[in-house]
Amino acid sequence: MTRRRRRSAAGRPLFTVLTAFGVLAGAALAGAAPAGAVPAGRRIAPGVTYRQFDVRAAAGTAHAHLLTVDLGDPHVRLGLLYPGAVAARATVSRMADTAGAVAGVNGDFFDISETQHPGVEATGASVGPAVADGRVLKAAVPKGQRFGPALPPGTTTQDVLGVGTDRRARTDRLALTGSVLTPEKRITLRGLNQYALPQNSVGAFTSRWGSASRARAVCGTDTDRAAACSSDTREVTVRDGRVVSVSGKPGSGPIGAGSTVLVGRESGAKELRKLSVGDPVTVTHDLVPASGRGPFAFAIGGYPVMRDGKPLSGLDDAASAVRTVVGFSDGGHRMLLLALDGAAAYRKGMTVAEEASTLRGLGATDAFNLDGGGSSEMVARNSGAQAVTVRNHPSGGAERPVANGIGVFSAS
Repeated sequence: MTRRRRRSAAGRPLFTVLTAFGVLAGAALAGAAPAGAVPAGRRIAPGVTYRQFDVRAAAGTAHAHLLTVDLGDPHVRLGLLYPGAVAARATVSRMADTAGAVAGVNGDFFDISETQHPGVEATGASVGPAVADGRVLKAAVPKGQRFGPALPPGTTTQDVLGVGTDRRARTDRLALTGSVLTPEKRITLRGLNQYALPQNSVGAFTSRWGSASRARAVCGTDTDRAAACSSDTREVTVRDGRVVSVSGKPGSGPIGAGSTVLVGRESGAKELRKLSVGDPVTVTHDLVPASGRGPFAFAIGGYPVMRDGKPLSGLDDAASAVRTVVGFSDGGHRMLLLALDGAAAYRKGMTVAEEASTLRGLGATDAFNLDGGGSSEMVARNSGAQAVTVRNHPSGGAERPVANGIGVFSAS
């Protein structure tokens, strides 16, 4: 087939769009998408289309897989994919099929390795906040405890992308608010279902955490995740408003419904040592949007790379990799979910700056970076199928179990 080439707008990658629907990278190519246009693609479900295209990046040709979602369509919605517990991992295809999603991509960076802390297992829990079906699952770890590349200037681990109860996509920051009310004082809660707690703090773990060990929560410092684990710790279990057990170190195993496990380190541990079995304790927690806007129906962590049509300053323009990025346009009514292909011919990928430029060229006003490399993945159902198919080639050669993802759901 022949190709037609057009010059892109200054600073924007050139797109080569597939004219036919296909699963594998390297299919016949034709044409060039004009800057600002989203390829029409193949309909997956009402309001959902899928398309493949090439992007000419600095390191070579990258191959992109794109889902376009019309949130104005009452039949379609986005939601958080996760394995049923915060501290757990599963493949995107398994999470999508279990939840009944018609498509999806991988999500936030997560605690994948603990080689610096002998005897401590990686939890698999994500870095940033997470909200599923309007329920708060977890808060963000300290910035110095995150896994993944350095954050762009001005961004934090509290940054999220999600869809509000108004069915409009937006980026925001979700800060934890909460307290532990004891007979002696009110202690500020500084962690919720997190794999890492701030120094000198008290954090809460609920049944949504899962059964993984809570030992990782007291390792590292606010500026160095590889620092040693604290030996000054305390764990207190509260059930029905009363302390039911105490321990000198974080434990593991399922947390029963209606129970909360409090973990303290350093001065936080000192406060928890004042509690005894039978003492009354009230624990409250919530995530508050920094913007003051309404609650999220779903939210996921990562970091923003473009706001109001302008890429953020200081984006990395040197390191190329396979990446997953999502964006939105039309005032949050249209979502774009893009995952690069990890096949050998395309594995060099693109830089963070290039992914922002790519989303801008596709018409997005805002863009948000998710986990990449071997985690980058897109799945979607074929017409009439009961299960999703992996659309890109994961760069590790197989699906990687991840902490969470974004699912696309259709009511039709």
